[in-house]
Amino acid sequence: MSLPAKVLRLTTRLFKSPRTYHAQWMITRRCNYRCRGCSVWEDQDTRELSTEEVKEGLDILSDLGVLEIVFSGGNPLLREDIGEILDYASERFVTTVYDNGSMAAKKIDALRNADFVAISLDTLDEKKNDYLKGVPGSWKKAMESIRLLKEEGIHVGVSPTISQFNVHEIVDFTRYFIKRSIPVWYCFYWYDYPFEDSMFKIGKKNDEYMIRDKKALVEALDSLLKLREESDYVYITEKTLKALREFVSSGVRKWRCHALDSFLIVDHLGRVAGCHSREPVATIFELPKVWRSPEFEKLRKEYNQCTKCAYLCYIFYSVHAGLSGTFEMLRDQWKNAKLLLKEEQEIKADIS
Repeated sequence: MSLPAKVLRLTTRLFKSPRTYHAQWMITRRCNYRCRGCSVWEDQDTRELSTEEVKEGLDILSDLGVLEIVFSGGNPLLREDIGEILDYASERFVTTVYDNGSMAAKKIDALRNADFVAISLDTLDEKKNDYLKGVPGSWKKAMESIRLLKEEGIHVGVSPTISQFNVHEIVDFTRYFIKRSIPVWYCFYWYDYPFEDSMFKIGKKNDEYMIRDKKALVEALDSLLKLREESDYVYITEKTLKALREFVSSGVRKWRCHALDSFLIVDHLGRVAGCHSREPVATIFELPKVWRSPEFEKLRKEYNQCTKCAYLCYIFYSVHAGLSGTFEMLRDQWKNAKLLLKEEQEIKADIS
C-alpha cells in the first residue's frame, strides 16, 4: 500500500483512541556498535520476543489506535525476522525502522515495505563519525547504505543526534542531504535520568556530547526553521523546533510530558512503559485490560509532571498531544507521503 493511501486509511483509526498516536518498540537489546553516548552495547541481552509474539503485540497496538510505530533497539536489523516483522507492521502502521548504517545494505529486501528507514549518522566528518560510533569504517558503511537504499527506491533518511560534536555543522549537514533529496530528522543528545527501575537504559552521560555553546545551538535551530520553510526534506515540525529552541535559550518547557498518552514504549521483552527511563507498568499482552484503567490514568497524571528529560522524540509527541496534535502530525505525514510518491513516479519515469 502506498504511504498516501495508508495515511488516509489510518486517519479513521483516530477515533478508536484519540489519545494515542505513536509507539516505539525497542525490539532488540543487541547491538554491533559501541556509540559513546549510548549504553545499550554495554548491557546487551539476547532474550527477545518471538516473531509471532511481536505480531500479536502489533495487533494489540493497532486495536488501541496507534497509528505510527518506530522499531529501534539496539539494532533491529540484527533480528533475522525483521523483514517479516516490517511487512506485518507496514500493513497496520506508518512504519519506521532504525539502523546504525551497518546492516541496511545487507537487508535490502527486508526493508522494501518499511515506510521509512532511518540511518543514524551524525557528521560528514568520517573520522569524527567513526569516533562517535566506536567502530572504524562506520561512516563509509552508513554513506554506502544511504546511497544504495536511495538507488533501490527505499525511503531512506538520515537521523543525526544534535550535540556539541556537530552543533556547528548541523545546518550544512542538513543542506548536504536535502540537496540530494534525502530527508533529515533529528535526535537531541540527552542522557537517562536514573529512575529506580528504568525499563531500557540507553543514554549515558558524556560531557563530550553536552551542548556547551548554547548560542550556536539557538542559531542552528533558527537556521533549521528557515530550511524547513524552504525544503520538504526537513522532517521535523515547526512546533517541535520552537519548543526545543525555547528550552535551550531560556530553560522554559513549553510542553508537558504525554507518556502513556500520546506515546508509549515497548522493550525487547514486550514490557510497556511511558518512556524508556521509567519502570515497566505492564506487558504488551496486558494492555487491552489496563489501558483505560484508573491505574493508568494516575500514571498519566504523574508523567505529565515529569521534567527529567529532553529527548526530542518525547518532546515531539508531547507538543503534538491530543486529537488536534495528531491531526497536525498526520498532516505532516501526508506532506511527506506526497513528496515520496512524487519521487517514486520520477524513478518509474526514468526506468521507462
